[in-house]
Amino acid sequence: MLAAGVHAYLRSMAGERAPRVGPFTLKFDEHDDALPFNYAIPDDAATPTEQEVAALVAAFRERSRTPRLEYVPQVAPEVEGVLLAAGFTAEGRYPLMICPAGSGAAAGEPAEGAGVRVSLVTDDAALWQAAAVMNTAFEAPAPTEHDVARMRRILDGGGQVAVAEDITSGEIVGAGQLGRPHLGVAEVAGIAVLPSHRRRGIAGAVTALLTRAGWDTGITTPFLTPGDDAAGRVYVRAGYHKAGEALHISLR
Repeated sequence: MLAAGVHAYLRSMAGERAPRVGPFTLKFDEHDDALPFNYAIPDDAATPTEQEVAALVAAFRERSRTPRLEYVPQVAPEVEGVLLAAGFTAEGRYPLMICPAGSGAAAGEPAEGAGVRVSLVTDDAALWQAAAVMNTAFEAPAPTEHDVARMRRILDGGGQVAVAEDITSGEIVGAGQLGRPHLGVAEVAGIAVLPSHRRRGIAGAVTALLTRAGWDTGITTPFLTPGDDAAGRVYVRAGYHKAGEALHISLR
C-alpha cells in the first residue's frame, strides 16, 4: 500500500534512535528549528488519547520546537480529530504525487536556450552551492555546515543531490535532492531555482534527473508533495501523478 510505504519512509527519516511518545515517532533537528525538519509521524491506524497528544506537545515544547505532524491521513484517520480537539490547525493538505519505476521515463529538460546544465553532485563545494540555492528559494537563512552535513548524510544513505549550473557563469542556479531510500521509497524534496532563472524548465529537469537516478539505484516509488498548484503542474510534466494526500498540522 503506497500510503503505508510513505509512512514507513517518514518514520525511517527520524532515525533508529528517534524518541517515541505514545503512538508517535518524533523527528527533531537539534541544530535547526525550521518546521520541515521537526515533526511527528503517527503509527498506522493510531488512535491517540488526549494525554498522549499532551505528552507529544510537551516533548516539542521542551526542545523549543513547534508541535507539529506530517503524515498521510488515510493511514491514520483517527488522529486528525484528536489533534483538532487539542487546538492543532492544518498548515496545509498537499497532493501526494508519485512516479513509480516502470511507469515510463521521467521527462524534463531545461527549455531551449535556458543555458543550464543539470547533473548529480557529491563534492562539498557543489553541496554548499546547492544549499545556498535551496535556502534562498525557501527564504531560509544562509547555509551553514549543518546544511551541508545534512545533504552529506543523504548521499551516504543512498540518496542523491542534483544541481543546475549556468553554463556561462558556472553559478549553481537550481538544486534538489532525493532522500535516502527506505524499502524502495524515497522523497524528492527541496526543488529550488533562483528567481533569476525561473520559468526555464529547470525545476522539472532537476526533478526528472533525481527520479531517473532513483530508479537506477532501485527506488521503486519516488514521491513528492508540491506546496502549491504551480509546483504541482511542474511535477505532472515531469511524469508524476496524484496518488493520495499528505497533511501538515501544527499547534502554534
